[in-house]
Amino acid sequence: MSTISVAGDAGSTEHGLAAAGGEAGSSGDIEKPARDTSRWSTFLAPPGRPRWERPATLALLIATAIINLWGLGGAGWGNGYYAAAVQSGTQSWKALLFASLDPHNAITVDKPPAALWAMGLSGRIFGFNSWSMFAPQALMGVAAVALLIAAVRRWAGPAAGLIAGAGLAVTPVAAMMFRFNNPDACMLLLLVAAAYCTVRAIDARGERLWSAGTGWLVGAGVLMGFGFLAKMMQAFLVLPGLALVVLVAGAGGWRTRIGQLASAGVALVLSAGWYVALVELWPAGSRPYIGGSTSNSLWELAVDYNGLGRVLGNKNGGGHRPAPALTDTPVPTGAATPTGVPDPAQHATQTHGGFGGFGSQPGLTRLFHGELATEFSWLLPAALIALIAGLWLTRALPRTDRVRGGLLLWGGWLLVTAAVLSTMSRSFHSYYSMELAPAIAALIGIGATQLWQRRTHPAARATLALMSSLTGIWAFVLLRQTPDWLPWLRWTVVALAVLAAAALLIAPQLPRFAVAIGLFALVAGLLAPTAYTLETLTQPQLGGSPTAGPARGGDDGPGPGGPQRGVSDPRIVALIEGSDAPWAAAAQGAQDVSALELSTGKALLAVGGFSGRDPSPTLAEFQQYVADHKIGYYLIRQREQRNPQGSNNSAPGGNNSAPGSNNSQQPGDTPQQGQPGNSGGWGNSDPESPAAQIAAWVKSTYPVTKIGTVDLYTLTP
Repeated sequence: MSTISVAGDAGSTEHGLAAAGGEAGSSGDIEKPARDTSRWSTFLAPPGRPRWERPATLALLIATAIINLWGLGGAGWGNGYYAAAVQSGTQSWKALLFASLDPHNAITVDKPPAALWAMGLSGRIFGFNSWSMFAPQALMGVAAVALLIAAVRRWAGPAAGLIAGAGLAVTPVAAMMFRFNNPDACMLLLLVAAAYCTVRAIDARGERLWSAGTGWLVGAGVLMGFGFLAKMMQAFLVLPGLALVVLVAGAGGWRTRIGQLASAGVALVLSAGWYVALVELWPAGSRPYIGGSTSNSLWELAVDYNGLGRVLGNKNGGGHRPAPALTDTPVPTGAATPTGVPDPAQHATQTHGGFGGFGSQPGLTRLFHGELATEFSWLLPAALIALIAGLWLTRALPRTDRVRGGLLLWGGWLLVTAAVLSTMSRSFHSYYSMELAPAIAALIGIGATQLWQRRTHPAARATLALMSSLTGIWAFVLLRQTPDWLPWLRWTVVALAVLAAAALLIAPQLPRFAVAIGLFALVAGLLAPTAYTLETLTQPQLGGSPTAGPARGGDDGPGPGGPQRGVSDPRIVALIEGSDAPWAAAAQGAQDVSALELSTGKALLAVGGFSGRDPSPTLAEFQQYVADHKIGYYLIRQREQRNPQGSNNSAPGGNNSAPGSNNSQQPGDTPQQGQPGNSGGWGNSDPESPAAQIAAWVKSTYPVTKIGTVDLYTLTP
């Protein structure tokens, strides 16, 4: 039974025979209660599987659901930029289709709409609120854990699958993003589902091109295509790992395997390309402008702004440059907002949503450095050891060996994704590391169980002990970054890791305690990330750059895009709510627009998209909107600045609304400190830009009314 507890191989036959014997012994004269009991037993322990597998899997999925769903109703709006687009999708089907920031479809958000489709449909069914927006994300997390368990179990056994599922469930960045409204949760679910289909394709053992295996690979391609529609080219980082395992471990000859991959590639192009074609072929005058692009092109958005531009650091594309300047700063807890009204949401300024990894320097050590490492890397050193050890153990096995195939799949996923994230030159955020979590968890599950099955060999025991001790030491290093949070935990984790390593070394001499030793080592390894994840659940996640774990003294509060940092003066809110214009108001950039849309339910026009730099609308288009009485007000908010000593200073009376700083960011980008602020959105240093021209025209044409630190221009009486 000791081998059952981890590998799930020995003993499976015994349980299967027991279940089969029960069925074989049944006959027509057995009473109904006996049949029901047998069916229940079969459900809990299917033939050929250990009795503990299914109950343990159900328990893990229930625990994951609790982690992901707990307290969602009071979680605020998360990233207000995407929340406003979800709200618009509940008010307009066209806005839902294109992921428009407002229900009148002026401009889209700067991501494709797949994730927003799920949240928008949930809002239409249950009514738009925090719970209906976050619940689909949370359920995606449960589904991702279930699919990871299933994918790993097929090739490495049920224990490996459960370890992998638990590893993903307690990874802090994963638990956080499955409770947030960025597109990452949807993308990750689709990628794990594609990996599961790849595993099933290889298991199908089709020797011909057109076989069940090809069908599963086509399904994987479709899922990858929709992953593109969730977060564009970031979804493609796992493609090399999936393709590698098909080429190495797939059935049939080279031509068959290459043909199957080609079929999957066609499916990928079609499942992603239909939407790109729809947008490109739709008359530009009757659809929203594609936010984040300079040419109103979804293809440009995918290749540059959300693609190669992020990796190579290109400066092309709308609304971004590598060095954003300060345009807004948080207000201390209990202080007044820039509009003079206390904002209870400002408590988040001492919690999360600050830099979130933005501005971290690219390089090989990026993933092991600072706050980013605490997001995901608790098991990373052990996973790398497991990958190396597993490949060594399977070096002499046949090409189609499934265990080695799993190592190639998840190892390729991990190494390629880590390499790209390490070298990204622009707009990097710590939560991008979520994409690494399934691969790390899978490698831990596969490697640990393979070594455990060979624990009678000294080298296998030594490797397990090394994995355990290194995990404890690395957890100690990570926990030192938050020394005031549970200071006893890091010492406890190290002590448990050392004890687990010692127990693993002597496990063969204690066969009766083998199960307990294996479980003890597993608990010791997962204790620190689990504690970090549970602490994450207690912290509000607001703005564009959420971060996991306990509050840090250096956090700068919610990033751009969160409603908690937009205009909140009740006088302005009342004016917006009383406007009958299609767009109740307009403002440069999406920050104030998103905040007011969420607080009033009205449509607002974000001039220049998220950053205020997109060339939409043009001055002529804006003037026509005003002539047609489509815009009620124009808002310019004087933003606060932070002096070198770190205190907050507002700038009332100064009218800097004409863009004056080279400050172009993407949702979640957090301003750098110590640079001058501006007003009227995120700004643009180019006085010839449409946003600058519109601001100058409004100020020269309409009288201004100052409300707090907001300059309000009445365009439609």
